[in-house]
Amino acid sequence: MTAICLIRHGETDWNKEGRIQGKTDIPMNQAGMVQAEKCAIYLAKCKWDVIISSPLSRAKQTALIIRKKLQVPIMEMSSFKEGDYGDAEGMTKEVRERTFPNREFPNQESRESLIGRVMSGIQKLHEAYPDGRVLVVSHGGVINAILAELSNGEIGSGKTKLSHACLTNIFYDQGKWMIKDYNQTTHL
Repeated sequence: MTAICLIRHGETDWNKEGRIQGKTDIPMNQAGMVQAEKCAIYLAKCKWDVIISSPLSRAKQTALIIRKKLQVPIMEMSSFKEGDYGDAEGMTKEVRERTFPNREFPNQESRESLIGRVMSGIQKLHEAYPDGRVLVVSHGGVINAILAELSNGEIGSGKTKLSHACLTNIFYDQGKWMIKDYNQTTHL
């Protein structure tokens, strides 16, 4: 059985300011570093086979902090990079709502593309680690897309707010991906 723990990266200054980041490469701030350290301490209680990270610096920083405690291999996978929010990137919620009241952002990655890319990455991890325990450090939009896909839209995109450095656990059993829990923050 493949078990995957999805970790949202620690906070950035843009998160704190309410700016949408997407593919814009913003590093974690000091609060994010503390959140990542708390994740590392908590995750060190279990055995993990590998850490997979989005190539964006906020995810890589989180993954590297976790790796210091776990001493497992770390790899980047572009499948888990945050979605591209096009012309809305860098805008606060208020500016986005005023500029794009219909929430259609020009040059945005399509929902279908995001889900296809992310679920392809999940499948590759299942094939590479069929009985493994995998940590994936990624982004809120990516994790919510996975939750929406696995729950048939009951939770996830547009419905679930994920905290920074939260944990979401999924597993593959009897030919199907299942959600164990999501947005776990007791370690913080």
